[in-house]
Amino acid sequence: MSRRILLIDDEERLSEVVQTCLEIMGDWEVLSAGTAKEGLLKAKTEHPDAILLDVMMPDMDGITLFRHLQQNRATQLIPVILLTAKMQPVDQAQFAQLGVAGVIAKPFDALTLAEQVAELLN
Repeated sequence: MSRRILLIDDEERLSEVVQTCLEIMGDWEVLSAGTAKEGLLKAKTEHPDAILLDVMMPDMDGITLFRHLQQNRATQLIPVILLTAKMQPVDQAQFAQLGVAGVIAKPFDALTLAEQVAELLN
């Protein structure tokens, strides 16, 4: 049985690449959401094994969405990995304090993405 991961990212092309990488190389079933609101709803109803969350989205940023996930009993125990281009030291310090499972920098290596996700979740 494959594990399920919820990808929440507003960039459609990037989401397609991530989904393909995780399905083919990581044996994940990938659920996707193009907005934070849709992602929050899917996290509550689909109960994925993990969430891959873009930090910069137009309707609600990933940090705010992560806080909403943490405040909900149905989603607070789901491990979250941030996907971000914001990798300045100040950003890294903020991410470290959140309690996320990890951070993957954009651009990422498509060939090792599934491996990175697996390492961060173990």
